[in-house]
Amino acid sequence: MGSMLKNALKDVFAKEEIEKVYSSFDIIGDIIIIKIPEELDGKKEIIAKILINKIKTVKTVFQQISSVEGEYRTRRLCFLTGINKSITEYREHGCIFKVDVLKTYFSPRLSTERLRVSKLIRNNEIIVNMFAGIGTYSIILAKKNPDCIVYSIDSNPDANDLCIINSKLNKVQDRVIPILGNARTIIATQLKGKATRVLMPLPEQAAEFIDSAIMALENNKGIIHYFAHIKAKSKLNALEEGKVNCHNNFQCYQYKIICGRVIREVGPRIYQTVFDLEIL
Repeated sequence: MGSMLKNALKDVFAKEEIEKVYSSFDIIGDIIIIKIPEELDGKKEIIAKILINKIKTVKTVFQQISSVEGEYRTRRLCFLTGINKSITEYREHGCIFKVDVLKTYFSPRLSTERLRVSKLIRNNEIIVNMFAGIGTYSIILAKKNPDCIVYSIDSNPDANDLCIINSKLNKVQDRVIPILGNARTIIATQLKGKATRVLMPLPEQAAEFIDSAIMALENNKGIIHYFAHIKAKSKLNALEEGKVNCHNNFQCYQYKIICGRVIREVGPRIYQTVFDLEIL
């Protein structure tokens, strides 16, 4: 997609300007979210119009003007062209999701990871998703594994409302249980000792919730999918640094690493990792 955009700009932009255009952007349903370098800010409407003309399924283009921020992990967006709306429908792995790109966190770039985790679920598992957002992980896990139960926690009311809607859209409302609140409080008061598996898809803060994740496990034993942002020189080095991060944060517990992987680079020399841990 990035090369498509750069090729389309050849007739209207100078070569040095094209080189500054970011090579990737997010397509969520019929909405595009693109980052535009400061030097090209005066031409952002041209870029947006070319995108919407080239990708016929797209109806709205937003410019991302902040990184993910705040308690609800939202990003500030500026409407550029098309229909000025923030709600769209997104499809992934046979599921459909209503997404509000302004009020909730969502990344299509985790699609491969969501499918990977769904293939690991065993029969009759009880899963706690500590940071569930609109329910993407929870619903895909439940859809692919009809006999599992997923407690889907999030502190953002808008995300929780969409999780309820999305559970019904995908006919898993009997197995995905959305809960509004702080994961630490919800686990301590409602979900202590219930889970066979815990998801921690909040790499910015997951380390702060490790005790709660283990509290959620039945007899403090089971599987944890632990996400983190790791500073490293390379992707390979990020895996080694990720193991160190696991040791530093889980050293009070007996555990073994089942596997670890780098999901993506999220910034210069900053990598998002996930480690599947068995708490013994």
